[in-house]
Amino acid sequence: MTDDKKQFIYVLKLIPSLLKEENWTAREEKIVDRHFTKLQELLAEEKLVLAGKTMGMDEKTFGIVILEIESEEEAFHIMKNDPAVAEGIMTAELFPYKVALIKK
Repeated sequence: MTDDKKQFIYVLKLIPSLLKEENWTAREEKIVDRHFTKLQELLAEEKLVLAGKTMGMDEKTFGIVILEIESEEEAFHIMKNDPAVAEGIMTAELFPYKVALIKK
């Protein structure tokens, strides 16, 4: 991490109705595709440290996105414009974060 950049993590959770697979439609699938594409773009821009989700599909399931960027405002903007958040299928909460150890 460079000194002029900060790290942030946002935690994503599916809205409760989508915890049941039978409630998913083509709309939600397309939103998740756009969400994944946006994460790939952030990776290419070197703003994404990592993204992933827990396995399973229940109330404990969550995803994380770790960013390395200039400011909290930028992190908040990225989170709020994540297609999954902007289109209402996931909620998100932002936290300042610092990776302490990472596998090379």
